Amino acid sequence: MKKLVLPLLVAGLFSAPSLASAATNPYISISGGLGFMNNSDYGTSVDAIKYDTGYLVNGAIGLKMESYRVEAEVGYHSNDFDQAYYYGGNDKMSIWSFMANAYYDFKMSDSDITPYIMGGLGVANVQWSYIGGNNDDDTAFAWQVGAGVGFKATDKITVDVGYRYFATGDVNIYGGDITISKHNVVAGLRFDI
Repeated sequence: MKKLVLPLLVAGLFSAPSLASAATNPYISISGGLGFMNNSDYGTSVDAIKYDTGYLVNGAIGLKMESYRVEAEVGYHSNDFDQAYYYGGNDKMSIWSFMANAYYDFKMSDSDITPYIMGGLGVANVQWSYIGGNNDDDTAFAWQVGAGVGFKATDKITVDVGYRYFATGDVNIYGGDITISKHNVVAGLRFDI
């Protein structure tokens, strides 16, 4: 997955001059969905933490330029522990993500359906909420890639359904490095303004 991020960034850099001269249309979007967290390594322990299915919510503001979109997105992700190398009780991992995303929309003639691909870079604050104890958190680089489909509901509203793979650099919490990656299935609405 990491090999996809660099080509998306390079494509975005080369398309920047044409984007600057294109007509832009602002939009806002909201989305939510299910988050399937991969098992986390903790320190030297492999697959030390397993998670229940969680949820995420995102809000974004962006600009649409012909087949391209760019946006600033804030997201909140939450997954309860299912099993840990010790008794996890009601512990949970939550993430605040702050991402800059780029999209390419594949225009389909005479159709209200628009497939897309996307990629994003940013930062994420990861917090381990230890029930009955102190919380700990760390901030790391974050990235995501994904694909989906937009369905034009009205002239101003698009229904969006998609998939995203989200990951961060290792975070250091309670004295150990933790790996963070997840698969997100999202649905939302995009409003032209």
